[in-house]
Amino acid sequence: MAEIKRKVFISYYHHDDEEYRDEFEELFGHLFINKSVNDGDIDSDLGAKYIKRLIQAGYLTDTSVQVVLIGENTWKRKYVDWEISAAISTRVGGVSGLLGLLLPTYPGYKENKYTSSTLPPRFHDNLESGYAKLYKWTESETNITKYINDAFDRKSKNSDLIKNGRLQFERNRS
Repeated sequence: MAEIKRKVFISYYHHDDEEYRDEFEELFGHLFINKSVNDGDIDSDLGAKYIKRLIQAGYLTDTSVQVVLIGENTWKRKYVDWEISAAISTRVGGVSGLLGLLLPTYPGYKENKYTSSTLPPRFHDNLESGYAKLYKWTESETNITKYINDAFDRKSKNSDLIKNGRLQFERNRS
């Protein structure tokens, strides 16, 4: 029996981590249906409210799993925060499973360590609650398939663990 392809939204810091997003798609794109925003899809000069609505309605409404690629500066990015918030909000059209991948650019990657202050705060809240899981970057199809399916299962069984009470970022952090 063929594996079910999940609808996956990839969230990442476009300026720093585009290379890893491209590699992720190249390595694993055949394993899922990509629902992500591509570079240039959204005009950054549009208003914040319009961009949020566009991401929610155009990309996240029927996504089953969100993969957050976490590099050195991902925690600072308002779009990443908005995407995570929308992905785990019942108001957007159903919640997504949530998983993070530490990129080799992340401080502490080699030691397989992270600090709460350098993870996207909303992701960290859900990691602490048990809703999200965090893994190191991998090039293994077996691992990615397992991570995505496990996130999908958590969405179905553990949505009561979702933490989405933070105010959304109004601007990028420094």
